[in-house]
Amino acid sequence: MKRAVVLGAGGFIAGHLVKRLQRDGYWVRAADIKRHEFFAEMGDEFVVADLRDLNEMKKIITSDIDEVYQLAADMGGAEFVFSGENDAAIMQNSAMINLHVCDLCQKLDIKKVFYSSSACMYPEYNQLDPEKPNCKEDSAYPAAPDSEYGWEKLFSERLFLAYARNHGMHVRIGRFHNIFGPYGTWEGGREKAPAAICRKVAMTNDGGSIEIFGDGKQTRSFLIVDECVEGVIRLMNSDFEGPVNIGSEEMVTINELTDKIIKISGKRIEVRHISGPLGVRGRNSDNTLIQQKLGWKPSRSLYDGLLETYTWVKAQVDKKYS
Repeated sequence: MKRAVVLGAGGFIAGHLVKRLQRDGYWVRAADIKRHEFFAEMGDEFVVADLRDLNEMKKIITSDIDEVYQLAADMGGAEFVFSGENDAAIMQNSAMINLHVCDLCQKLDIKKVFYSSSACMYPEYNQLDPEKPNCKEDSAYPAAPDSEYGWEKLFSERLFLAYARNHGMHVRIGRFHNIFGPYGTWEGGREKAPAAICRKVAMTNDGGSIEIFGDGKQTRSFLIVDECVEGVIRLMNSDFEGPVNIGSEEMVTINELTDKIIKISGKRIEVRHISGPLGVRGRNSDNTLIQQKLGWKPSRSLYDGLLETYTWVKAQVDKKYS
């Protein structure tokens, strides 16, 4: 039985990853600064610890571990990342965790390590045209991310790759593109756009209105979480190091995303556009490389994922506010 550590397991994507690894027969030690809000049972062992503390991390990454999945980060949606108020914490907290992971895996001779990067590391200048964003993996340089979150992700990619070159670690890096789905944050300021819009629609009566940041013409692609986890597993089981995009190529405007969620709800809801944090003007996953290297790319439709997510978010809203 393979033994894995999943860091950030109190969070959304890592929580789903823990469940998948256990279904695949792994023994899993899950760890985070908090327990998962929606999954009562997480892993064969769950360690609540501050992953910025090296002594705490030494209790989690131990010599009997075969694989480490590093998904822990200080992050959130646009309101959290682009406010400017969290920049220092985002950079210091996440970088410190990644430095500990690399150091311990090298010293303990743990070879297989996955690092979750982000599409936010791509240059802003390639994402100004909402209809033709360039997010090919080789477009990362000259570097110019639009946020400190993106800069930290870029630094940490280079950190893991340097350890791979100098210490023989088998690093795998996936650049996530707007992962969404059930059992994730849906309120409080750290939620991503699909969950936030699902919440707003679920809480609004028929004939009411909701607010959306900007003109709604900014573009994104969104990937349902089980497809993301599948991509991670396939990457770890491959000979390809990455970095590689893990995302959907089904690009939509935020207005189109909102319209789809409203349609799923069956309500008549007006959309009002207000000023707020937006991020880049356009972003879409380019899946050429993942299909070439892994013979796979995500296939589930955005509508399918939104239906699943809205149903779950509405149930949370009803439970909390009814």
